[in-house]
Amino acid sequence: MINSRHRPRSLTTNPTIQDHCSAIERCNQRGARMLSIVDLIEAGTVTRDLAAYLLAAIGAGASFMVGALMGGAGKTTVMGALLNFVPRDVQLAPADSTQTVEQGMGDRTRRCYVCYEIGAGAYYSYLWGKPLRRYFDLPGAGHMLATNLHADTIAEAQKQVCGQNSVPPAKFRGMNVILFLAVNRQPGGVVRRIASVWESDGSRDHIQVLGGKTPGFSITSSSLVSIEAFQAAGKTIDGLMASGARSIQEVRTFLNAPD
Repeated sequence: MINSRHRPRSLTTNPTIQDHCSAIERCNQRGARMLSIVDLIEAGTVTRDLAAYLLAAIGAGASFMVGALMGGAGKTTVMGALLNFVPRDVQLAPADSTQTVEQGMGDRTRRCYVCYEIGAGAYYSYLWGKPLRRYFDLPGAGHMLATNLHADTIAEAQKQVCGQNSVPPAKFRGMNVILFLAVNRQPGGVVRRIASVWESDGSRDHIQVLGGKTPGFSITSSSLVSIEAFQAAGKTIDGLMASGARSIQEVRTFLNAPD
């Protein structure tokens, strides 16, 4: 399970659904509406069981990263949809500067800091070098991370983060869930799917729970999410798919409904 020993006592903030969804929309690079987890399940990008796993993990505070080497693969789209799984009392905040990250280290209000991309470009909320190293310190102060990068494998991701940016491997393990997208061109169009998933509880190196020798997702491969949490999240996903909710705001409203 996710180690919460170092989380500070959080202030109760209860960000509004509108504020939360506006923060997700700021990640939008497509121009059209941001796709939700409902859209991604229907498109085959995410399976029902994988969505349940991700809801259980991210809903419990797991940091996550989405990778794909090619541009336009849908990294930001997937990241935006998964940001709806962040706990209801956690604010989304762009990791837009070294100053923002430094302020987060002393902030008692628990946040999910969104780095739009791990990259050296001079673009909004891109991080590289020292600011990126400091970004990976934020989970130690009780915060969540969400980001994406140009990489197709765990080795490529680790090379960028730990090799090129000197993030300590122990801090890299604080990125609890790492997903990689595959893009296939078929006669009917382009098909995007999450092809592999790696996880770490923060105390050990990432293990593969989807892809490779684990072609179909099985919760028994996970040390991050319990079977009970997975089953409860599955019921929530089933209810969501039957509810008629589709937009980012509708999905967040459904997920934030009183238990």
